[in-house]
Amino acid sequence: MTLWIIASACAFYIKGLCGFANTLVFTSVLAFGTENINISPVELILGYPTNLIIAYKERKSIKWSTCLPIAMLVIAGSIPGIWILKNVDSRIIKIICGIAIILIGIEAFLREIQNNKDKENKENKENKENKENKFILMIIGILSGVLCGLYGIGALLGAYISRVTDNISDFKSNICVVFFLENTLRIILYTMTGIITIGVLKKAFFLMPVMVLALVLGMISSKFVNESIMKKIVQMLLILSGTALLFNNI
Repeated sequence: MTLWIIASACAFYIKGLCGFANTLVFTSVLAFGTENINISPVELILGYPTNLIIAYKERKSIKWSTCLPIAMLVIAGSIPGIWILKNVDSRIIKIICGIAIILIGIEAFLREIQNNKDKENKENKENKENKENKFILMIIGILSGVLCGLYGIGALLGAYISRVTDNISDFKSNICVVFFLENTLRIILYTMTGIITIGVLKKAFFLMPVMVLALVLGMISSKFVNESIMKKIVQMLLILSGTALLFNNI
């Protein structure tokens, strides 16, 4: 149980700080000694209220035109998932997704460096990028919705939302709204299929105080971290997410 407490503390501190990557951290800490079928439902129950808390705190930054369409894609992701899971090696899809996340994270990191160098022309540059990348952003959005709906993979979703939001508050609020809606669907499905058991609920409720404390500390810490540093943390977490997804499925 000590390892579960450590995993909860680390995962939800990061969640409070950046708004995502709790699943990556939680799973990475526990994956070497615990089956994923036992990890995912506990993390899902712990993470469910955190999305509502962060979304409410950052509610002024929510852009419904951004988060609702992607939330619909996430929920719709379960439809093609039935066919894909029966006819396609899901490991191959995860490897491709991991490579895509790494590339997107690196591109975002390099783009931020370039933007810092061109602050005087930032507005013109952003307008040009938005126009040129509209189709690419749409593709990323569709893929992120399907993959998140299929496997609970949130990194590509994070990569997409990081591209269509202006600051860390926008990012945290909108991604947490999407996660909250997606988590609601998964809780229903996990309950119907028997993945969520009494044992899972007991473990999750035992870890709730750790989650709350870590989340609050992360949210407080985010107030003292420079916006530019926060963006770099998000970008590095995207790269780490993609790397973990890639190597876990090779």
